[in-house]
Amino acid sequence: MNLSVQAQKLLREGRLAEAEKIYQQILETSPDDAEALNLIALSALRRRDLSRAMELLEHAVQAHPEDFHSRFHLGRAYDEAGNLDRALPQYETALKMRPQNYTARLYCAYTLERRGARDQALPQYVRALGDAQREGRWLDPLSTPANVKPLVEQAVLLVRETKRTIAGEVMAQLRARFGASELARVERALRVYLREEQAQSPDPRQQPTFFYFPDLPPAAYLDRKLFAWIEAFEDATDAVRAELQKLLPSSAGRERVFLSDEVERVNLRGTNVAPSWNGYYFYRHGERREDNCAACPATAAAIDAIPLSRVPRHGPEVLYSVFTSGTHLLPHRGVTNTRLVGHLPLLIPRDCALKVGGELHVWREGRVVIFDDTYEHEAWNRSNEIRVVMIFDIWNPYLTEVERHAVAELLPRMGALQPAES
Repeated sequence: MNLSVQAQKLLREGRLAEAEKIYQQILETSPDDAEALNLIALSALRRRDLSRAMELLEHAVQAHPEDFHSRFHLGRAYDEAGNLDRALPQYETALKMRPQNYTARLYCAYTLERRGARDQALPQYVRALGDAQREGRWLDPLSTPANVKPLVEQAVLLVRETKRTIAGEVMAQLRARFGASELARVERALRVYLREEQAQSPDPRQQPTFFYFPDLPPAAYLDRKLFAWIEAFEDATDAVRAELQKLLPSSAGRERVFLSDEVERVNLRGTNVAPSWNGYYFYRHGERREDNCAACPATAAAIDAIPLSRVPRHGPEVLYSVFTSGTHLLPHRGVTNTRLVGHLPLLIPRDCALKVGGELHVWREGRVVIFDDTYEHEAWNRSNEIRVVMIFDIWNPYLTEVERHAVAELLPRMGALQPAES
């Protein structure tokens, strides 16, 4: 067994002093060994021998400038010594190497806050909490290691206080504009969002990941009778499909729905070939794609005639949604029940379906289906052809006009502070 493997085994067994002695032996023959330098430095940090820790870690960074652990631990040593101006660049450099490392981001945020840059610290705290929570960490005291628990509590407190402040400011403006009586359900939705009140949906299958609005009748699929515009929209199917078919021979203008390989791996599966979900967007994150709208005027006109859920920087999402053969979008949930999702099926081969809340729906070309995506839902194309539906976001019809205005003003402000989002 070589010395490095022996030292790692001792570390796993908790025999730190013995492991440190072996790492000292390693440094005698390999003075630039990054692992040995870091482990001995961390022991020095635990003993509060800060000068020794900094000496070792500065050596490690000089020898291995691209090593994440050396950068992060040097930041910690400077931090413990009270030298925040030298700690911050090390944290920032480490995060460029590993942006998903939420522990390094947490320390970076805490450093920014102590330097008086609270506005810069806040998004870093939000990102750190979100990345950790997506891995099931920092959700409660049991999932939070003792060494970072005070910092996590500090992050949660700052984010919560900021949410309350923003909510108070926006609601004061809305009350002045619309009156308190029109906003009673919005006030309750905010209490749920701020965790001052428990969400109580009559249907336990309905679980928004971000913003629950109370007293909206829940249903996995919505009754067509609620939407007076639906038949006129369906009448445009042939014209919409014709414009789609002009685009399909080329991939120009088509975009991935999931923007990273990692997110795609988590959410898509394929049968015989690699899965692919992409589309031609007419709106993305609320921004109108003028080029695609100009190329498909009939489609653009049909879209603009329906009550799209318009929330700045968030929605609507409107696109020709293309599943290549064998693509399966795995079960997931949407962010809020204030918004519903519609599908206008355009090209539907055999063995394609949608499942919402455990209820199966088989698309029929030209017949719109509207569902609440805060229910767990999935979709698949098990054929050997492409499947295309037009996806569009609309307001929940049970919201009043005042409530729609309120949601459109609140969600962009609150969305920036959501720890755990495409």
